[in-house]
Amino acid sequence: MAQQVRQAVIMVGGKGTRLLPLTENRPKPILPVLNKPCLRYLIESLAEAGIDDIILACGYRSELMSNVIGDGSDMGISIEYSYEKAPLGTGGAIKLVEDRLDGVFAAANGDVLANMNVKEEIDAHFSSGAKITMALTSVKNPCEFGIARQDADGRILEFKEKPKPEEVFSDLINAGVYVVDKSVMSEIPSGEFFDFSRDLVPAVMKKGGRIQGHVLEGMWKDVGRPSDLLGANLAMAMELYGEFIWGGKRIESSSIVKPFYLGNGSCAVRSEMTSAVVLDDCAVSDSRIVKSMIMSGCKVASAKIENSIIGEGCIIKSGARITNAVLADGTVVEENQEITDDKVFK
Repeated sequence: MAQQVRQAVIMVGGKGTRLLPLTENRPKPILPVLNKPCLRYLIESLAEAGIDDIILACGYRSELMSNVIGDGSDMGISIEYSYEKAPLGTGGAIKLVEDRLDGVFAAANGDVLANMNVKEEIDAHFSSGAKITMALTSVKNPCEFGIARQDADGRILEFKEKPKPEEVFSDLINAGVYVVDKSVMSEIPSGEFFDFSRDLVPAVMKKGGRIQGHVLEGMWKDVGRPSDLLGANLAMAMELYGEFIWGGKRIESSSIVKPFYLGNGSCAVRSEMTSAVVLDDCAVSDSRIVKSMIMSGCKVASAKIENSIIGEGCIIKSGARITNAVLADGTVVEENQEITDDKVFK
């Protein structure tokens, strides 16, 4: 009988400063990817792997996290919350709940889009006898992540955080989803800032503990910057709705080039939409939207928007031009106003 993991800790304490002004009013993990919070995809992936007890290790704007994510009852699982008074890092956040953990548990960074097969990673962990199994994925620019080199059996022989270009020895990066033997928790000091990948993984490797790498199956996207969040939305739109245009309230006399997503209650009238995500309850008319994301409750009339993210409840008036910009929730862009290469705060 296959061994199982039923418990997971998800670290969601970061402030998401690179995503400002979108994170002024919400923590990064609940930013939307199409019709649900980014974090929800990871939770669903864990639930599909048989995990039914999840602890969210929270920090910034934690009250919003619990309001949006809930207690898991709608998915048939239990979601509980742990609150840190001061930032403790991803390792320190897990240390806070050590007494609540099973002998083997899953752990994950909650600030990525992860729609993946966690069950295979769990199986790989038990079959290898590893202390920690780390999900890996291939990226074009590994310098922003931790990179890993494996042997033929998948054991990680070398791991380096955020290498310089001349230090890159692999395009396989740490995807931030782990299966963990609780015994390694002894390496994490109580009440101190301690990072899971930067501090704990090297400490376990130094003592000869096996760190197993498992190349994940499924979709994984970093959402650390506005361009990443936009890319994650466009990728998921193609993944889920690539074969047809998913319609909200109304699409009328509009030119659509996929990937495209139109949320519930939204309409697009006499508009050109190319690589665009328009979330719920938006009205877009006589406009050109290219490689952009319009968040819920916006009104866009006779405007041009390119390579941009428009926050919730914004009003974009006639003749406005927005390029390479990020707008805070509730921004009003006046007639013929131009915004280029900027972040607009409220």
